[in-house]
Amino acid sequence: MQTQPTLFVSHGAPTFALEPGRAGPLLAALGQRLPAPQAVLIVSPHWTTRSLAVTAAARPQTIHDFGGFPAPLYALQYPAPGDPSLAARVAALLNQAGHQASLDPERGLDHGAWVPMLHMFPAHDVPVVQLSLPATLDPAQAWKLGRALAPLSAEGVLIVGSGSLTHNLYEFRQRDGADEPYVQAFADWARAAVRTHDREALVNYLDTAPQARRAHPTAEHYLPLLIAAGAAAPDADVEVLDGGIAHGVLSMDAYVFNSPAVN
Repeated sequence: MQTQPTLFVSHGAPTFALEPGRAGPLLAALGQRLPAPQAVLIVSPHWTTRSLAVTAAARPQTIHDFGGFPAPLYALQYPAPGDPSLAARVAALLNQAGHQASLDPERGLDHGAWVPMLHMFPAHDVPVVQLSLPATLDPAQAWKLGRALAPLSAEGVLIVGSGSLTHNLYEFRQRDGADEPYVQAFADWARAAVRTHDREALVNYLDTAPQARRAHPTAEHYLPLLIAAGAAAPDADVEVLDGGIAHGVLSMDAYVFNSPAVN
C-alpha cells in the first residue's frame, strides 16, 4: 500500500463541474498519475456542523446545494461509493486526538466534494468519505485537525481539503470584467508560505497575507487549506497546480503535498 499525498484543491463555483477552465484538466491529470487510493477523505466548507461529523453512508447521494444555475448542472450525479469502515476510523482518530466526532449515515456529498472528485476520478470508482467543517473552527484548530488525520495517508487514504484559495462571494456576484490584482497577490503569498511550510504565516493569514480580509471575508473556504497542510508531512515537497483565476476573483490554485513520493 503506497502512502498517499495530501491535497488542497480550489473548487470554485458549482459551474466548475461543467466549465473546467484551466484547473479542471490539471486535476484530471493529477488523478491519473496518483497511485490508486484506497479511498478519499475530503473536507468541504459546504457542510458546516456544530461538532465534527463524518459521512458513513455506503452509497452517499449527490447533493446539489446551490440555486440559480443552468439545468444541466442539476442533472449531474457522482455515484461514488462511501466507506463506512473508513468513516469509523476517521471518527476514532479524531476522538482519540480530543476532537468530538460522530458518524452521519444519511449525509451525501455536497458540491465542494463531488465537483473536484468529478474531475479527478470521473469513473467514480474510488470510495469517498466527507468530513464536516465545525462552525467555530479557527485557523490554529484547523491545522491541529489536519495533524490528527495525518496517519490516514500511510493507510492509502487521499486526504483532500477542498475550498477556494480566494473567495469573496459578494465580488463574485458583482464581477464582470478583468481579474482583480489582489487575487493574484494573495495567491502568490499563499504559494510562498505553503512551499516553505510557514505555519505561523498561514495560521495568522489575516495579519500576514496581502488583503486577506478581501480575499476571505469569512474563513470557511480558507480553512481546508490549513487542514491539508496540517495533515501533510512537515517537510513535504509541495507541487503547485496553477489553476488561474475564475470569474475575476476566484483563485483556482491547488497544492499537492509529498508529490515526489507519487512521481
